[in-house]
Amino acid sequence: MTPLWTLAVALLCAQSGLSERLLEPAAGKKPHIVMILVDDWGWANVGYHRETPTPEVHTPNFDSLCKMGIELDNHYAFKYCSPSRSSLMSGRLPIHVNIVNADPYLYNPKDPVSGFSAIPRNMTGMASKMKAAGYAAHQVGKWDAGMATPDHTPAGRGFDSSFGYFHHANDYYTQRTKDGCPVFKHKVNITDLWITDHPATGMNGTDYEEAMFKKQVLEVISSHPSSTPLFLYYAPHIVHAPLEVPDEYTERYQFIDNMGRRKYHAMVAYLDDVIGNLTKALQDKGMWDDTLIVVSSDNGGPIQNAANNFPLRGGKYTNWQGGVRVNAFVSGGMVPDEMRGKKLDGYVALADWYATFCSLAGVDKYDERAKAAGLPPVDGLDMWPMLSGQNMTSPRTEIPLSPGLISGDYKIMVGLNELAIWTGPQFPNNTVANNNATVDCGTAGCLFNIKTDPYEHTDLAQTSPTMLEHMQQRLAVWEATAFNPDRGKLWPGACDVAVNRYGGFWGPFLP
Repeated sequence: MTPLWTLAVALLCAQSGLSERLLEPAAGKKPHIVMILVDDWGWANVGYHRETPTPEVHTPNFDSLCKMGIELDNHYAFKYCSPSRSSLMSGRLPIHVNIVNADPYLYNPKDPVSGFSAIPRNMTGMASKMKAAGYAAHQVGKWDAGMATPDHTPAGRGFDSSFGYFHHANDYYTQRTKDGCPVFKHKVNITDLWITDHPATGMNGTDYEEAMFKKQVLEVISSHPSSTPLFLYYAPHIVHAPLEVPDEYTERYQFIDNMGRRKYHAMVAYLDDVIGNLTKALQDKGMWDDTLIVVSSDNGGPIQNAANNFPLRGGKYTNWQGGVRVNAFVSGGMVPDEMRGKKLDGYVALADWYATFCSLAGVDKYDERAKAAGLPPVDGLDMWPMLSGQNMTSPRTEIPLSPGLISGDYKIMVGLNELAIWTGPQFPNNTVANNNATVDCGTAGCLFNIKTDPYEHTDLAQTSPTMLEHMQQRLAVWEATAFNPDRGKLWPGACDVAVNRYGGFWGPFLP
């Protein structure tokens, strides 16, 4: 790290810390918090969602953690990557931070606050809040929440250390992004692997990427002083494309004829083993009893790319339940005994973990820096009262889908909605011959009661006009608050910096 960059990040953290209002930790003490955000994980690609066991799905560690914790049956994310991650790290619902799944090098020189990909520059990151409360904060894996300036990186958002990549995906073995800089003059492949404040030069191409992330996660835990509260954000590359995994895992699934499905299930199995190692490391370190683990997917499974969301409809890139209702649970020693083994059906959004972690850490979720810049406030709601059993009702009653809305028991969808299919227990047994089924909900909208019809078989728009009108009105209220800055265009300077300053690695390209 250059001295100027070091000073800038340190000053930002210090300023954030000075402005934060500290509170009593909600659980009486500050727990270690481990947030695991799995990528492209299908609803039916985990054992605890399988009423009838199948050899395709082998996830004993995920299943055990869920069984000893709390299953969150109505946990929602955005329909694809970057908006979900922006929501989690900022505490805003996607409609108030980012609904654009762009590469991380958009830039609008006319807007120094919001003219970038992902999270606006002046929103306070989750890790900055945790740091203000005395936590050590570490990030491992996929970021996909901004890259343009040092402020947009994990370090700029408050993490003490980070090891991962900035884009939606890279190659698991070379860590190169798929297309290099295809729209610019540089046609060379660019590597996406970054350590806190510099390119991971010499580490790229040395191992399977998830193996490198596992090693870093275990190192963070083993070297952490147990007396200091830990915030660890682990965002695996798995199960996002490209579908790549060591042969020893693929060989376990030779009975699956389709190679894509074979690799996808093998990758899930690989990640389940990593989770087992992570859990054991916390136990061996003596941290388990004071740890809260939160596990979620960042969106529904991509059924066009081997995932399975049975029995939900649709998948990634859509607002069907299969695209936005995701695998999620909490576990760890901090889960109260009386709550273990429960399944909660209250709504939870990814943005809510910002407020929940702030509550547990003992720091106000209020974002003074964002207010001063005229940015939307934190939307996240504190879920600890529900998780701890103080009450069994979620404070969240509405989730905007952009476009669309969940409100109470109902859901309205508008426009064209693709992947309007259901997969069978063993994908790809679809209700149509291909994945191209589309439902046009128009501007008036399709209406579903997702409590009585969770798999979205019956459109109530014609038979429930009063409820449809109510949902239209509620949707209009949300859409009037939408945050849609001009983020600019893909900036050629990002490639110039990658090639000439970082030696062929992606990284921040503006001061």
